[in-house]
Amino acid sequence: MRPVYVAAALRTAVVPVNGAFKALSVTDLATPVIHRLCADTGLRVTEIEQVLLGNALYGGGNPARLIALAAGIPEHRPAMTLDTQCCAGLDSFRLGAQSIATGQADIVLVGGVESTSRRAIRLHRPLHRGHPAEAYERPPFTPWPERDPDMADAAAGLAFAHGITRDEQHDWAIESHRKTLAGRAALSAEIVPVAGQQDDVAARSLTPAIAKRTPLLAQLNESNELGLIDVAGTALQADAAAFALLVSEAVLSELSNADKAVRWVTGLAGGAAADQPPAAIVPVVQRLWEQHRWQAEDFAVIELMEAYAVQAIHNSRLLALPPERINRLGGALARGHPIGASGAILAVRAWHELQQQTKGSQALMAIAGAGGLASVAVFENT
Repeated sequence: MRPVYVAAALRTAVVPVNGAFKALSVTDLATPVIHRLCADTGLRVTEIEQVLLGNALYGGGNPARLIALAAGIPEHRPAMTLDTQCCAGLDSFRLGAQSIATGQADIVLVGGVESTSRRAIRLHRPLHRGHPAEAYERPPFTPWPERDPDMADAAAGLAFAHGITRDEQHDWAIESHRKTLAGRAALSAEIVPVAGQQDDVAARSLTPAIAKRTPLLAQLNESNELGLIDVAGTALQADAAAFALLVSEAVLSELSNADKAVRWVTGLAGGAAADQPPAAIVPVVQRLWEQHRWQAEDFAVIELMEAYAVQAIHNSRLLALPPERINRLGGALARGHPIGASGAILAVRAWHELQQQTKGSQALMAIAGAGGLASVAVFENT
């Protein structure tokens, strides 16, 4: 198997739904990032051999192909859209790395994009003539209605089962916002301006009092203070794009920024209980660690998905992750959650964080998705 390198990784700002990106299509979001990646590496867009893209809300078709063509990638190059919900953006890295490792390609564009603001309006076709179509917000994630909770309800179940209080969730969220605001200058290095947006605009000076006033989204039991999920502890719906260029060793030697490349080490996809998606990360990370004889202390950088504060708290506790290494410049609670792009954003963050670490340092990325899926990846600073 050939070694694989992440030559460059960039993203747009993350903007909450119906904000500054509300009129932008997925191609509008993606194209500037792709062109900047090529400029930073010295590669031509026509040299990209494959495109693998995560997207969850486009509503059909193959947005990876649209984006590839809009960016100027030759028409004879393949492009594939992945929909593993929140995991899709990070799954694209694993599949792209496999293409290079097995000799199928030397330059692969991977990542994710989500225009939540422009997502399709979903309707079930009526069974009988003259009956109205039935609108729905999301597809089923399991075949069992009794085991297919909405994500907020699943998070509430996790909070109840593990005794994670609303105040603990607020503490995590407040710290995520604080780190993002403090790291705004550093974060700008990974953001390609689109529609005048250079910063993640959702981050704010969150306080316990403000957090306490945010509305509840899910409550497991009205008579119990456990099992509560509110807006402060939930990542906002958002729009964004995030991409990276994966290259072979032969290509790496020709790049203008070869000294910044990090090595793709490995990735793993897996699943857990289908009705408990917020907890799916733990068994998949543990399986990866067992395979490589790793433990939490082996990772200088940890990018952990924060779809819900309770999810991040649960996963970090069970995996005994060092708090000071998790989401050093904040997470999705302070950015927002553009579903198909969120895993790719973790990878972009990890790539840039590794630039600040010593040679040999490793980064761990982990994200869970609807239906009880999870995706994990590891980079190394070479």
